[in-house]
Amino acid sequence: MPQDFDADVAVIGYGPTGVVGALTLAQQGARVIAFERDKEIYSRARAVTVNDWTVRIFQSLGIGERIEKVIDPQRALRWVTYDGHEVMRIEHPPSSLGAGARFYNIYQPTLESELRACAQDQGDLISVRYGAEVTETEQDDTGVTVTTTDTATGEVRRYRTRYAIAADGGSSRTRQRLGVQLLGDTSEVTWVVIDCRVKRWWPDRDVLTFWTDKERPVVDIALSAGNHRWEIPLKPHETEADFPTSAEVWPLLRALGVTEDDVEIHQHAFYRHHVRMADTWRAGRVFLAGDAAHLMPPWAGAGMQTGMRDAHNLGWKLGRVLAGRLPESWLDTYEAERRPNAAFYTGLAVQLGRVIKQEIPDEERAALSASPPEGLVTPFEPPLIAPPVLEGGWLRGPLGDASIVGRMVPQPVVGDTVGRMARLDDLIGDSFALLGDDVDPATLLTGEERRQWDALGTRYLALRPRSAHTRGPSELVDLYGVLGAWLRRYGVRAVALRPDRFVAAADTSGLAVPA
Repeated sequence: MPQDFDADVAVIGYGPTGVVGALTLAQQGARVIAFERDKEIYSRARAVTVNDWTVRIFQSLGIGERIEKVIDPQRALRWVTYDGHEVMRIEHPPSSLGAGARFYNIYQPTLESELRACAQDQGDLISVRYGAEVTETEQDDTGVTVTTTDTATGEVRRYRTRYAIAADGGSSRTRQRLGVQLLGDTSEVTWVVIDCRVKRWWPDRDVLTFWTDKERPVVDIALSAGNHRWEIPLKPHETEADFPTSAEVWPLLRALGVTEDDVEIHQHAFYRHHVRMADTWRAGRVFLAGDAAHLMPPWAGAGMQTGMRDAHNLGWKLGRVLAGRLPESWLDTYEAERRPNAAFYTGLAVQLGRVIKQEIPDEERAALSASPPEGLVTPFEPPLIAPPVLEGGWLRGPLGDASIVGRMVPQPVVGDTVGRMARLDDLIGDSFALLGDDVDPATLLTGEERRQWDALGTRYLALRPRSAHTRGPSELVDLYGVLGAWLRRYGVRAVALRPDRFVAAADTSGLAVPA
């Protein structure tokens, strides 16, 4: 690395989005320097859940087993009225993406602490400056100069990097300095968030419950590590000043049947919901990620997760660009792929919020979980729990129900030719891969197509049934028939997998490298 660069990438803000970005870049060998204004992890639990897509990202970073020790499986979601009528319920099926559960409850301070500990293990690849407030980001043709001020001493320092990622939250000063607009609205209703420590178990505590009511809807959710949370809106005549201590908060919980025998109030705070998105996620060499790029209501449990997915998507691409394994044009796919997904979860959160606040007609509410007409290729699952799909970006071929392109490949346990058994991603490794259904996918390529995939460091893997012998070293055994059945459902013999395990192309629409 030239001596005038302190690192390859500056990460501004070291919450979950920033840490996942740093870990993903370090996995590609990039050197990261992170700046975090606060010296301690924020003590309040903001996010409450992660799903199997996010857990699969942790697995890809080699930290999955550590993270799963500090999160708890979530059983189901339900929407109920105060008189006990269940309006809607979603039972979580087992994960198809390699995690044991489809959803997990978290306690965000604990999760963040473990993520940062994982990043510490990266040694010199990730360095963090705590208590450093970024006051300026200046760009030129070759890099970014980041100016920081020490919050304790006032010392001003400057750092030089090739790129920067702004993960400094919804009030991102980096975004403001770049002149990027955050478009949308903020709700006028103030909510009180009550975090508690559990004293004893009560019936269905592990079911995430939304108490639906026009005046006082409530979010009631188990967090990991023996914590529980309620989120309750204030009425028009109430203000934050009416709840200075836990004593004033207790009547809100008692109205739900919660007593001092059940929980101890740990802390409470106030916030408003936002529905906002930046008009662009990139300004030259600086990228926005997480809340700096988008803000959504909490009803889909996707705000923090969307940020971590942003960081992972950008990180595996930017890391390869820095290493010279991908052209710089790849960075244009970041917003193209992540913006639609963030918009999807924002829209879903808004709709679910209308359910909990009883602002939605019965027929529209029923449509949210109703099965579509018969004849679809893809088995229906409610949008909140359905496996992820890309709507655009680095893909080749049609999208939609009958297409495998843009879908995330399932992750069963598979075998290799010498008898090892592990989850699919662990045996493929961190690479592009072509996967063939009982066929060597390389034999389906033209010479030019093979050269293009070779340039990306692609692996070519034949997927053999467990009833047959393997024939060479580049093969996997479909131990449970999951992958072969999935490919045949869409009528394909081979697919091209990206490092994030989305299908980029299939033989039915051409296996050439996407443009």
